[in-house]
Amino acid sequence: MGGISVAAGSLLAAVREGDDAWTVEVRVPVLADEERRSLVDVVAAETGRIAALFAGELPYDLVEHAEELGVELLPYGGELAATCTCDAYLDPCRHALAVLIQTGWLVDADPLVLLAVRGLDREALLSELHERSTGPAAAAGGVTDLADDVEVAADAVLRARRLVELMEAGAELPEGLL
Repeated sequence: MGGISVAAGSLLAAVREGDDAWTVEVRVPVLADEERRSLVDVVAAETGRIAALFAGELPYDLVEHAEELGVELLPYGGELAATCTCDAYLDPCRHALAVLIQTGWLVDADPLVLLAVRGLDREALLSELHERSTGPAAAAGGVTDLADDVEVAADAVLRARRLVELMEAGAELPEGLL
């Protein structure tokens, strides 16, 4: 299987089987505007959730609290619609199942993939968190501007993750880095 293109509401992949190649598209409903706002509220509600997401973790309580507000973050079977260019009579076919399994691995490594397919990619999440902390309501409530700190923390988490990967792979790190 080649790479999976992730966009709001869809996954697109080319799946090879022997000498044949098939195109698979999986459609997932994006979150409505109200659901997006609720999800951003849930992410921002507790310290550590933003860092956990950027560190590759999907906190169980985040999913649970989102569901309590009516936001189904994890798609269920009836929401997924897969099409494939193969002529299989099963729905979903084995190619679509392979894409879904691979997507599960991607989400396990980076939960922001799940948010992106639901219509809230990394940049949109950071933008909405920034807007929350700098908007008129935030100024009136005396909320400190944390958006820059969030971006710095997210960048630090991603750099630390890369360093750990390099160290685990036995790669030689540039002098003065540690």
